[in-house]
Formats: sequence, structure tokens, C-alpha cells
Amino acid sequence: MAARTKSTKDRPSYRCTECGWQTAKWLGRCPECQAWGTVEEYGAPAVRTTAPGRVTNSALPIGQVDGRQATARSTGVPELDRVLGGGLVPGAVVLLAGEPGVGKSTLLLDVAAKSASDEHRTLYVTGEESASQVRLRADRIGAIDDHLYLAAETDLAAVLGHLDAVKPSLLILDSVQTVASPEIDGAPGGMAQVREVAGALIRASKERGMSTLLVGHVTKDGAIAGPRLLEHLVDVVLSFEGDRHARLRLVRGVKNRYGATDEVGCFELHDEGITGLADPSGLFLTRRAEPVPGTCLTVTLEGRRPLVAEVQALTVDSQIPSPRRTTSGLETSRVSMMLAVLEQRGRISALGKRDIYSATVGGVKLSEPAADLAVALALASAASDTPLPKNLVAIGEVGLAGEVRRVTGVQRRLSEAHRLGFTHALVPGDPGKIPAGMKVLEVADIGDALRVLPRSRRREAPRDEEDRR
Repeated sequence: MAARTKSTKDRPSYRCTECGWQTAKWLGRCPECQAWGTVEEYGAPAVRTTAPGRVTNSALPIGQVDGRQATARSTGVPELDRVLGGGLVPGAVVLLAGEPGVGKSTLLLDVAAKSASDEHRTLYVTGEESASQVRLRADRIGAIDDHLYLAAETDLAAVLGHLDAVKPSLLILDSVQTVASPEIDGAPGGMAQVREVAGALIRASKERGMSTLLVGHVTKDGAIAGPRLLEHLVDVVLSFEGDRHARLRLVRGVKNRYGATDEVGCFELHDEGITGLADPSGLFLTRRAEPVPGTCLTVTLEGRRPLVAEVQALTVDSQIPSPRRTTSGLETSRVSMMLAVLEQRGRISALGKRDIYSATVGGVKLSEPAADLAVALALASAASDTPLPKNLVAIGEVGLAGEVRRVTGVQRRLSEAHRLGFTHALVPGDPGKIPAGMKVLEVADIGDALRVLPRSRRREAPRDEEDRR
């Protein structure tokens, strides 16, 4: 009986490295978290005790700790400094993730050249391209500097060897999924390899006081590929977003131990490289001498930055029994809600049997509810073929009862609209301090907002005999 107990105890067990689920036999896929290749063998835990060791640095009162060692150094790209909270902190590890072709390598090569100097060398390690390919891109965007070193490596030991030889202040690795350690089993990009490579580079960064920028891949759902542990280990996680058919690129802070995560950096990608946009609102506007039916302007907040964007709508007679509803840059569900509110609360019946197309200008995506009022007015303007007044912006969330609700940052939105020359605004009640010289109309519901359209040309449909009287 004792022998049987000992044999059972020594039998190998298997555990999922992602969720901790345990089993007596190996499986290719964890039944608990549905992850592939995460079930690994582990032995019975041995009982160990750790004796107190030698202290490397004595504990100090927090007021005596030198905070100058965590002073940020500018990257040379103001828009990236905005998101990072002032720049790169020595010893900080930053993970930049984005879809293929969005411009990650172009941005980081520009950062590598602008941050390199006599006192601060930069090492750019590429694992996805050859050194000659990176050189061609550097010639195209003007990222040539004598203190910028370039290496093409996929072996972790070789990367660490380059650190000893160059002694850089900034390391850029493109990308962390392409580098592997020969001491760890598994292909590059696997969970074990990514964990080992990231851990080794983080230790090197902390020991040397070297800032590190890691490029990460994303899955088809937009999440960062690899183990979730990677995001917990690094100090800053940035998301690089943008439509490959548009010029605008946005860098958002997902995690930042040195600053806020509600800042957004705006960039424009063009043939000569990528440049920061201190005032990106011009990408989302179409300047016209006279207003056009079906257009309305709004002010959206990207983090804490207000951006003026234009919403366009077009309605045409439908040739099929089920009218089309097409959107671009807008959420289809929000547009459908605005159509229902206009028909039921605004008493506009010209939308039900017509094809409706709605879009934004410049590739911007409007997902916050503050754009509801602008979408509703653009649809109503297109249905009545009546342009809205010139230099008008609309800000507010529209509920299913037709009420216009308050949104955050109304004063910042109005200040941005006033700075760009807009003189009139439709906002919910109690907007706060209004910029001097700007006329603001407070609206309580969608009916009040529709009064800005000339009644002589508005297409309205009476609902009953009482309305006809």
C-alpha cells in the first residue's frame, strides 16, 4: 500500500501555463482556457526555504530616494513624448504593438535617428528584415546618424553581445517575436521564447539604465500576441492604430508606469516617412465656400485631445425592397439608432424607404456617443436636402427618448472649435464656460436641434389627424 502511494505521488503531472488547470496526461489544447500548446509537465513541488541573503541596497526613507534617475529624456518626436509622459525614462521597457503595415518600423527608425547623439548611442536590432532593407528605409525618411548602430540578429545571445559592444542608451528590437534563445525549446514567437527574450532584455535594461523599445505583433482580434505576462513585465504598452488606406496614425497609451494613459499621439504617414501632427483636425475637415446638405461637424475627444471631425450623410431613392444602410468610420448600430430616433421623435418619415450612406472624412473613426447629435443632424439635413448653417458644430449624446444628454469635456471641445474659427454650436444643457465670441444654443431634445434647419424645406410627415390640423 505504501509502495502504491509513492508511485502515485511520483507520477508526472501536467499543468496549463496560462490558467493553471491540471491533468494527469498531456493534451495539446487546454480544456479550461482553450489555449493551444500551453500544457506542460511539471514535477511535485519540493519544499524549500530561502535563507536571508546579503542586501544589495539598503532601504531608505522615501524622501531620501533620488528621483532624478527616473527623469525622462526626449525621443526627438514630440507626439511620442506626449504619449510617454515626457520621453523615455532610463531603464524603461516600452512595448509598441500594431497591425502589419501600420508604420511601426518607420516610426521607431525615425525615433532611433533623432534620439542618437554623442552621449547617447542607439542600437536598432531588426529580426524581420536585413540590414540593407532597413538602410533603404533610413535613406528614404532621412534617418541617418553616425551614432545610430544597426544589426540584423535573431539570436538572443548575439543581441546581448551587441549590447556589450555598443553600450547604447536606447535599444530598439523589431520585433520581440522574431528573436529566440537557443537554451529554450520551441520556435521563435512561442510563449516560452517570448517570455525568455523579454525577461532577458528587461534585466539588461534595468542593470544598464538603458531604455528599450520592443515591437510586438498583434492577433487577428487586435490583441497583443504572446503571453499576457509580456504586458505585465514591461513598463509601458503603446498601441499603434490606423487604417492603411488613410494617412492618420494614432499612438495610444494602454499602460504607463511613468504617466497618464489618456494621451494620444497623432501622426501622418506619407511617402517620405512619418511626421507628428500637432494640429490634426485639418485632416478631418473639408473647407467649402457654401454649406452642403448632409454634412455636420462635431468635436470628438481622442484621450484628452479634442479633434474636429466631419460627418457626412447621403440619402437616395432605393431600387430594392430592403433599403441599404452603409457606414464608414461610424458604428452601424449608432447610426441605426439615430434613424429610429429621427423617425419616431423627430417625425421625419423620409428615411424609412431610402438608401442611406453615412461616413466620416479623413479616415477618423467616431465611436463615442458625443457624435450622436452630429450624425442625427447630418441625416436630417440629407433627408430634407437642406444645408445646416455655416460654421456650426454639434456636440451631444442622443437617447432613445429623443433627449440630448451631456457629455464629458464640453468646454475643451468648444475651445477647440472656437480656435478653428467656428462661431456656432449646438450643445446639451449647462455647457459651462463658453468661449468669447461664440454663440452656443442649448438643446434639450432632438426636436430643438432640428429647428436649425429651415422649416420651409424640411421633409416632415404628419403622424395622425391631430398633426394635420
